[in-house]
Amino acid sequence: MSIVRQLTLDIEKYMADDEILLLVGARQAGKTTILHQLRDKLQKDSKPCYFLNLEDPDFLSLLNQSPKNLFQIFPLDLKKRSYLFVDEIQYLNDPSNFLKYFYDQYQGKLKIIASGSSAFYIDRRFNDSLAGRKRLFQILTLSFRDFLRFKGETELATRNFKQLAMSEKDTLNRYNQEYLIYGGYPRVVLAPTEEKENLLSELLYSYIKKDVNEAAVRQEDVFLQLLKLLAAQVGNLVNTTELASTLGVSKTAIDNYLYVMQKSFHLRLIRPFYQNVRKEITKMPKVYFLDLGLRNFLFRNFDSLIQRPDKGPLLENALYRQLIEKNYFDDIRFWRTSSGNEVDFVVGEKTAFEVKTQSRKISPAKYKQFKQNYPNIDLNFVTLENLLSLG
Repeated sequence: MSIVRQLTLDIEKYMADDEILLLVGARQAGKTTILHQLRDKLQKDSKPCYFLNLEDPDFLSLLNQSPKNLFQIFPLDLKKRSYLFVDEIQYLNDPSNFLKYFYDQYQGKLKIIASGSSAFYIDRRFNDSLAGRKRLFQILTLSFRDFLRFKGETELATRNFKQLAMSEKDTLNRYNQEYLIYGGYPRVVLAPTEEKENLLSELLYSYIKKDVNEAAVRQEDVFLQLLKLLAAQVGNLVNTTELASTLGVSKTAIDNYLYVMQKSFHLRLIRPFYQNVRKEITKMPKVYFLDLGLRNFLFRNFDSLIQRPDKGPLLENALYRQLIEKNYFDDIRFWRTSSGNEVDFVVGEKTAFEVKTQSRKISPAKYKQFKQNYPNIDLNFVTLENLLSLG
């Protein structure tokens, strides 16, 4: 029996609505498993369900000819509400037309739940916005609480991390160390330690290769080199002109690669937060990865946190990964002045976070300017010791 993530439970709340439910995310992040879990729950309640995998070339060919050919594949009885699960919908020539047709023609009779391996393909192939017809869910690799569920710590995953006994804190910290190093891809989490690195290698070279090929990236080697360079500069400003010079390609190519990397849910570029344009703005974004294990594989370092030369950047990335569980991507920014003052993350316009490897390195006086400029933004200092308490 597969392990149920919190996200699966969140999606279940919308199964009774008429909207198309669209699940997008990185390959191997668990989208297909979630579809099967949702279907199994409905079937237990005797609901008619149909599962369509568009990696099957015969099904794909039929549906590319016409959406109506779905009735040749399944004996749909539309006299009662049925549920259609579509895996890998991005392989259709016109996914939006398929979804729009069935929503408009059979609303209330056929509920569609579809997955797509990457928002990149959906952006390019969804000619219609499907506004008012769809609800989008971003499927990331496991959050830390879901990581605990996959480790069999279901009860601990539901607890307030600020209110744990000492022995529970020890267990929590041990799991957090593993999560920081190997990340949250489900297969990697469930694998023995000695197999984790090989699985991350497979994810990188097999599944990212698919993203590269289907995105029509011509220079796969440059794409991978760029990923490795970015893994080494987590939390730093991304200078695309400099990266183009280093890799011997155009700035336009770098911009396109970064677009693909973001839309394939491998990393995010975060923008600056400012109100005083002249003194605070920098045009360059900062980079963070959406899975710590993938980042560490690219960085070629699986050492424990205490031994790492990149402890600070890794903790920053860990906090970013935690923040995106409860916030939209675009709501997370950073603050930096022309004179070099900086705060790692500003969330919305209410909360800010500064990451330090050790509490003794915290010097509140250094952030006097930020507090003067933004007295209504609550500034928090984050170390490894209190990282988990924020979630």
